[in-house]
Amino acid sequence: MSSQRRSSADPQQDEYRILHEADLRDYLAAVPEIAARLGGAAAAWTIIEVGDGNLNLVFIVKGAAGGVAVKQALPYVRLVGESWPLPLSRSHYEYLALTHQARLVPGLVPAVLHHNEGLALVVMELIEPHVIMRKGLIAGALYPNFVGGIATFMARTLFFSSDLALPAAQKKEGIAAFAGNHALCKITEDLIFTDPYRMAEQNRWTQPWLDATAAEFREDLDLHAAVSRLKLKFLNAPEALIHGDLHTGSIMVTEDSTVVIDPEFAFYGPMGFDVGAVIANLLMAYLASVGHETSPGGRRVFEVWMLETIENVWTEFSNEFLELWRTESHGDAYPLSLFPGAAGAARLEAERQAYMTRLFADTVGFAAAKIIRRILGLAHNADFELIEDTRLRAVCEARSLRLARAMMVETASFTTIGAVTMAARMVRDWQPEFAE
Repeated sequence: MSSQRRSSADPQQDEYRILHEADLRDYLAAVPEIAARLGGAAAAWTIIEVGDGNLNLVFIVKGAAGGVAVKQALPYVRLVGESWPLPLSRSHYEYLALTHQARLVPGLVPAVLHHNEGLALVVMELIEPHVIMRKGLIAGALYPNFVGGIATFMARTLFFSSDLALPAAQKKEGIAAFAGNHALCKITEDLIFTDPYRMAEQNRWTQPWLDATAAEFREDLDLHAAVSRLKLKFLNAPEALIHGDLHTGSIMVTEDSTVVIDPEFAFYGPMGFDVGAVIANLLMAYLASVGHETSPGGRRVFEVWMLETIENVWTEFSNEFLELWRTESHGDAYPLSLFPGAAGAARLEAERQAYMTRLFADTVGFAAAKIIRRILGLAHNADFELIEDTRLRAVCEARSLRLARAMMVETASFTTIGAVTMAARMVRDWQPEFAE
């Protein structure tokens, strides 16, 4: 993962320009391996811009023989516009992360087919017939094989970039390779750990219903202290190469397959941030579910499955991570030579369990932070936003905020994933009192 790595597929490092349909068609036609993959005449290719995220342009390009996905970074935050500039180098870090992940979890990330650093452009395998997981969950779809895929993705990408698996020098080289991605880290530091707890120009929430709650969160010093501890860990704990934005909008699924996309926020940070992001988004999907009912109780099967899925994500991730530690521990942390014999093995296993306890506490706290930012901050989730009845939307969001505050301030009381799902189940029917 050297910071000097460049794609050998760059026939020319073009000076940056935003590629619109005609420009993109000409560019791809000039890349032989991509043109061959698409097939047919370039003029017949269909090009559709599908980017519904906050930062980038995303195109689906299809030809007679196949298709590709093309992602180009914009020099600003797409959600806000040119008033918020953003470095194009994030595309390079995404390329590094994708190629690294592909070696560890082939099939769980899209294959990179072409990279042009000058254009901040990555051409990837087109993932079909998958859908963005968030959209499927809003529709009430069940994904029985999701847990296995996401647990494996997190366990392997986190473990194999940690000190448990890597010699210290190699780990430090990895940290250095991603250290320049600080602009995207700054977005996280502000939008997740700071802005929802103060008056920030770009904050928004479901008004007028959540006005009082938003004000309470801005005055809640226990909450401010708790989120500041999480922010400090995000700032100074390079435990592993994390995805950095691992929510249900960055996961594509079918009933049988899971593929993780969009790792442009990747850097070396706390493992619990990734695991917490997944748990947070599943909790929000669960608590938003009632807002998408077409008949009372019509999504109960979905909601039961959601809670089981939340529990299984942590359990399977934890089990797989621990098994990797027991069988693939070649890093400089916890050297086996210090734990000889049966007594040493037992003590090392106790250390592993204690490590996972700390990681679970981080997961709970970071999950809470992710929930709060999606309701009181800048970028919101469609899980809530697509609930047309604004008062009902606010009810679902208030329940989520109530759960998130408890998870963040009272983290020590959540000792198991079952405690988290129990709290979610209990808050699901709580009725907030709004000032009418």
